[in-house]
Amino acid sequence: GIPGIVYRSQNFADNYTGAYTWRASGSYITGSHSMKVGYQGTRFVDDRTWFTNDQHLAYRVNNGIPDQITQSVSPWQNDARAGWMALYAQEQWTRGRLTLQGAIRYDRAGSWFPEQQLGPTRFLPTPIVFPETKGVDSYNDITPRLGFAWDVFGDGRTALKGNLGRYLEGVGTSGIYASTNPTSRIPGCGGFSVGSVTRAWTDRDGDYHPDCDLLVPTEQNRNNPSADFCGTISNTRFGQNVLTNNFDPDLLHGWGVRPSDWSFNVSLQQQLLPRMSVEVAYARRTFSGFTVTDNLVVGRPEYTEYSVTAPSDPRLPNGGGHVISGLLDLQPGLFGRVDNLITDSRNFGDWSQYFDGVDVTVSARFRGGFTFQGGTSTGRTVADACGVRANLPELSAGLGAGLAGSNVSPTSPYCRVNYGLLTQFRGLATYTVPRVDVQISGVMQSKPGPLLSANYAVRTATESTLGRPLSSGQSTVTVNLLEPGSMYGNRVNQLDLRLAKLLRFGGTRTMVGVDIYNALNSLAILTYNNTFVPGGTWLQPQSILTARMVKFSAEFTF
Repeated sequence: GIPGIVYRSQNFADNYTGAYTWRASGSYITGSHSMKVGYQGTRFVDDRTWFTNDQHLAYRVNNGIPDQITQSVSPWQNDARAGWMALYAQEQWTRGRLTLQGAIRYDRAGSWFPEQQLGPTRFLPTPIVFPETKGVDSYNDITPRLGFAWDVFGDGRTALKGNLGRYLEGVGTSGIYASTNPTSRIPGCGGFSVGSVTRAWTDRDGDYHPDCDLLVPTEQNRNNPSADFCGTISNTRFGQNVLTNNFDPDLLHGWGVRPSDWSFNVSLQQQLLPRMSVEVAYARRTFSGFTVTDNLVVGRPEYTEYSVTAPSDPRLPNGGGHVISGLLDLQPGLFGRVDNLITDSRNFGDWSQYFDGVDVTVSARFRGGFTFQGGTSTGRTVADACGVRANLPELSAGLGAGLAGSNVSPTSPYCRVNYGLLTQFRGLATYTVPRVDVQISGVMQSKPGPLLSANYAVRTATESTLGRPLSSGQSTVTVNLLEPGSMYGNRVNQLDLRLAKLLRFGGTRTMVGVDIYNALNSLAILTYNNTFVPGGTWLQPQSILTARMVKFSAEFTF
């Protein structure tokens, strides 16, 4: 409903992907002993060409007022190949009440890129041709696996089990296997979700058209009130035949370089009654192999540290008013100077991440067709990159895959995150009514609510100790007022039921059933509004569990 805005085409792509695998193995098995050796191999093909609108631009508006331009190189070609092979040997041996397992595995992984061309296009008028290039060349690893199972008293009622192993990050046309592609490293390239460059924009004449020379990378018209202001682009090498994201050679090959984790599990299972047992299990995973991006042209002295004070609001912890310190911004005039080197995080300090968890599970199969299984899972994740951030202020990374809200950046000082002990409850039960062949079953689950944040737009010139706009030209910075892990939404509880009747006719069987999802019609909140405005709609529900739904089905077997 904003006058003057015209929406052009969506971004689109022309892609082809494929995965090809092969394997071979041989086994030797006796009554108490078994051995297996094998070979595995996989090759991935991933060809992608991205396109955007004919202007190669996207606008960002805030309440209808333009504040940022995104400039892209399009079409953008990004073709990748990756592959891995592995040799392994494993053995299992049972002696009396003890069964031992052991394995060793050799892995080799790498990636490469066929010949590719970028341009000519609006922001890259002179085409660039890249010959076939190697990416990861190559990773070599030897990983062990150990396990045991012990019948503690020899009566088959008490079992102690455990395993320890090192597991490697998966190989594919993603991550470092793909980011080493030269077409991903030209400034302004890299796909529309991860590439391109941005610049601040003030549309002073209100015509939704940037009245600037967008081929000029530096800021324009700051002191000219009759013309649009355009800030310095986020990378002043945009569209140049240079590779700003360079890689430390030691990161692309060698032994033990590939990211991995050690996993340790131990459990005790005890029979309580015939056909009923309880199991208590402990698990720990520790992660290693983190990488960072070091902008070689700026360092810690070129950053100014500042802080902001959270507004007073009864919905915030302790009513708000707390200080968020450790925010960083480049000194004026240095924004856009980029010469990145991607390297091992250990070059800058300690970076750790681990998970601890305990599971308690009860399983029962009673006479008469009743089965139950249920229990709890309690665990926590702790990640700490403070040692790295202290020496690398431009650090911008998530502390591990899938840990939402834990990103560390110059505007997010939360370099140590403890998500606290979180507990899930789950249970399932089934019962077959004798003689009438009616099956009744249910699944109940209760899990912690979503992690919450309070993303607050701060005017840095007046609401922070920085006392000026950001060096990028932006007048505001978005700061999370909540330390990640400090607030969660309400628990999410859900009950699903199923009722089914088995009908037999001659040699056929027909199962007629009805499933009831969210049987209690719970209104549990799945997502919240995490944009904080004092007195606004912060934490307003944005989505809830799907309402109670009933499904009828029939399965005919002959």
